[in-house]
Formats: sequence, structure tokens, C-alpha cells
Amino acid sequence: MRKQLSLLQEFSLPLVAGVVLALAWANIAPEQYHHLLHDPFLAGLSLHFITNDLFMTFFFGMAAVEITQSCLPGGDLHPLKRAVNPLLATAGGVLGPVAVYLILNLWFGAPELARGWGIPTATDIALAWLAARFIFGKGHPAISFLLLLAIADDALGLVIIAVFYGDPNTPAAPAWLLLTLAAMAVCYGLRLRRVTSYWPYLVLGGVLSWSGLFLAHLHPALALVFVIPFLPHPSSETAHIFELDPADHTPLSRFEHDWKLFVDLGLFVFGLVNAGVSFGSVGTATWLVLASLMGGKVVGIVSFALLGRGIGFPLPAGMGLRELLATGLLAGIGFTVALFVAGEAFSDPDLSGAAKMGAMLSLFAFVPAAAVERIGRRFGKAVRH
Repeated sequence: MRKQLSLLQEFSLPLVAGVVLALAWANIAPEQYHHLLHDPFLAGLSLHFITNDLFMTFFFGMAAVEITQSCLPGGDLHPLKRAVNPLLATAGGVLGPVAVYLILNLWFGAPELARGWGIPTATDIALAWLAARFIFGKGHPAISFLLLLAIADDALGLVIIAVFYGDPNTPAAPAWLLLTLAAMAVCYGLRLRRVTSYWPYLVLGGVLSWSGLFLAHLHPALALVFVIPFLPHPSSETAHIFELDPADHTPLSRFEHDWKLFVDLGLFVFGLVNAGVSFGSVGTATWLVLASLMGGKVVGIVSFALLGRGIGFPLPAGMGLRELLATGLLAGIGFTVALFVAGEAFSDPDLSGAAKMGAMLSLFAFVPAAAVERIGRRFGKAVRH
């Protein structure tokens, strides 16, 4: 049973199953699907609210765990010099899609679509990693490069969601963020007192942080991002992304271990709630998001990574232009976070649906990435012979 669950998690099958069911349901019985999402479901709360405002708190909490662990000595983002090239590539992977989106929107879009610029900044860590492992093979340096990039990309994505994607119908009330600051102070106090259970951090800090963001009309799903870094952790990191260290019993590791299965399986509901768009929803926003993810990502990542190499921060050994191009294309798989941002960017269901379709179609970035790697490899062999 454990092996089957591990396979479900590794290949993101719950998320894919939720997406498939959502697409079928939304196109076969759209009214029924709408009621499923927005009618009172539990304690008067809708399934949409429970998923995007409560469950996603733990999803972004897991992202915060990965970022925290990666910044520790021995982690993938430590020391800083080792991470400079991927971090530069991350900057390109955010600026490139934003520039492409806004330029294309000026060319053939509409003013109301401008708010969607944040959608193509996302990279789906799990799906991009899975695709990279299939294309490059296990242990290839391009996989680590992509993971570093995706982790930093997620960190920037959290900032973008927090700052730019609050409730568009309600002005921000920043005074309530004092509650979030209080949550951080409480968590800092718990750490000073060497509290070795993550529950007080989660209950006291998490509830305060969530309430502060919610009342400030910023997205409350980011609540644990302000809590997780305070959880006691080891002085150095020995495992890497998607690896659980059985010898690490610190609160940070225990939180990850205890909640990872819940988050991975819960992505089924996230897919069900966020991916239900009509096939007729394809529109201008679809092509803006897709072009920005598949074009803007690769242009930004490749150009900034080469810039980094030019100023003395080299690519990992064994990684050349071919691998960099394929990596840039794989980073265009936005999917999970892109779906989330698309839902927050547009209140109009038609615009939101069209943008979400672009996020889902970004899965096909795998095809040109595989082609670049395979053709380049064959060409290289032919030249050598």
C-alpha cells in the first residue's frame, strides 16, 4: 500500500485525476459543477473556499519548507555562489514571461487582460522535475539546476501573489498585517523556548497569520509562509527536494513528513476545483499565458543564465546550451501555481477559464524540451563520428 501511495505522489496522479474529472464535469454538466464549487459545502463554507483559502495554506507551507531547507548549509541554495546562476536564471524566468505577456497583450490583447501578467511566472516544481528526470535521466546536473530555479521561482511567486493578487473588489487593509507580524513574533518566541512540537507554531502562529492576511484582503493561503521558517530545523541539510530524511526528527522535518501525503492527495481536490473550464473557453488569454510560459520562460532563463556565465558564475559541469534550452522549456510548465494565480487574477469566469486553459496546455512544453535534448544529442554524436 505504501509503495502504491508513493507512486501516486511521485507522478502527481491525484492532481492529474482531479484535472481530468474537472474538465469532464465542467463540460458535461456545467451548472452542477458550478454548484459543487460555490454552494455551502462544510460549515457553510464553499468547496472553492475550503480548497483555495484553507487547503492551499498547506501546499504553500510545503513550498516554504523546501525553500527553508534549500537555504541551509548543504542545501541546494547554499552557499550563495553555487546558486547565483540558477537565481539569475530565475530572474529571467520571471521577467521574460512578464515582458512577453505584456507586449503580446498590447499587440493583440485587451486592457482587462493586463492583470494576468503574474500567471506565467510560475513553474510547477513536481511536474517539471518529473519531466526533467524522464528527459535527462536520473542524476543529470540539469535536474538540480531546474529544481534550484523552480524553488526560487516559487519564492518569487509567493511574493507576487501576496502583493499583487489580493481581492480586486476589496481594497487592502494593511493594518491587519500586524496580526501576521504578531504570528511571526509568537513563532520566534516559541523557538527561543525550544518548543519541539510544530503544533503550537501551526495553531498559534498559523491562525494569527491567516487571520491577518484574510482581514487585510491579501491571500490567506500564504499564511504558513510566515510561520514555517521559524520551525526548529537541523544546522545543515543532507536530503534534497522530494527526499525525506528519516534521521531528521526536527519540527520542520516532522511537519513535512506528517503533511506531505495530505497535500499530495489533496491536490486531487485542487485540480477538481480549479481546472474545470469549458473547452469553449479558449481565447486570447489562453494564447497569452501559453506563449509567455513556453516562449518567455526559455528566452528569459537562457539569456540570464548565459549572462551569469559571462560574468563568472558558470553553469553546472555537464550542462551546456542544449541542456539549458531544454531546461528553459521545462520551466514553462506552470500548471498548479499558474492555475491558482489565474483564478485570482480574473473575477470574470470567461477570462479566468481562458487563462487556466493556457496554464494547462503548458504541460506540452515537455514535447519541445524532449525534442531539443534528443535532436541535440543525436547531432552531437553525428559530429563526433
